[in-house]
This record gives sequence, structure tokens and C-alpha cells, in this order.
Amino acid sequence: MSLVQQLQTRSGNKCELCTADTGLSVYEVPPTSNANADNSILVCKTCLDQVEKTEQLDINHWKTLTDTMWSEFPPVQVVAWRMLSRLRNEGWASDSLDILYLDEETLDWAKKTGDHESDGTVEFHQDSNGTRLYEGDTVVLVKTLDVKGSTLSAKLGTVVKNIRLVHDNTEQIEGKVEGQTIVILTKYLRKG
Repeated sequence: MSLVQQLQTRSGNKCELCTADTGLSVYEVPPTSNANADNSILVCKTCLDQVEKTEQLDINHWKTLTDTMWSEFPPVQVVAWRMLSRLRNEGWASDSLDILYLDEETLDWAKKTGDHESDGTVEFHQDSNGTRLYEGDTVVLVKTLDVKGSTLSAKLGTVVKNIRLVHDNTEQIEGKVEGQTIVILTKYLRKG
């Protein structure tokens, strides 16, 4: 039986975190090196996007954790604990964390990513107007910029196509201006 089939059977073909029954996929609970039913769960797209921090947390979506955290399966327990930790400023989540028991090995697994130390907010790349930026977007400079270490000057109104997001800094993107790849601060551009 395939991993997907195993997880579908185990979960009754529902998201193991919120019990949704559409848009399901396998999520390997990090850190993991070899996906199997002992380190993976079946999740819906909404849960996956929020677990992987590609979307902001919807607090109301996670209230189902008060039921699903009691799963007998360690990977579900780990993700439930991590999400409750991210939502710990909510009374119901804090209360749930207080009563959720994880054995020592499962708790160590849950803490390995350090995800529990952060809050529920997620930062995204945004232009000078607060519009979210994505890989491949086209942007326009709202200020003339002198490029450090170069004689290049990127003029106000310059269009930069097919940008790349700097993954460890939400205030920077990379793009090509006059054939040269440069780093541009997001506060100096707007989505085109």
C-alpha cells in the first residue's frame, strides 16, 4: 500500500489536523529524511499553507486542534503541538497546550525545528504600498537607486521583471537591471 493510501486509511480520507476532506496531500513532518506513515500526515491545503508559513494563521481554522490533538499518531501530535505553540497567545490554545501530553521522544521531535519558539505571525515580501510580492512578479522602482560597487544607476520608473525573493530577508528582492542582477529593497519598488 502506498504512503498516500496508508494515510488515507488512517485518517478516514480527512485532514488529520482540521478534518477537511478536500485538497489533501502528504506532509512530511520535519525533520525527516525518509517519508513514511510514522513521520507524515495527511493535510488539507489550508493547513499546509499555514503550517509551512506561506499564509498567515487563521486562528479560527485551528480551533479543531482541541479535538485532533488527541490523535494516537505521533506525527499528528507533533504538528498539533507546534501549531498550538504558535497560537499560545490565544486562551483556548494555551489551555490545550497545558493538557496535551506528549511522551519524551515525541516532545523532543516537536521541539527540533524550533518552530514553537515563534509566534503565529508570518512576514511576507511586500512592496512600498504593502502589496504582497511573489517569485516572478514584475516591479517598478519608485526611486532612483545607485547600485553599490557599480557605476550602474537604476532610474525611477525602471521595470524589473521576473524577480526572485530573498528568502531570509523579506525586505529584499533580486532582479536584473541592464543585464546585471542586483538586490533591491522592497521599500523602493511597487508591484507592476
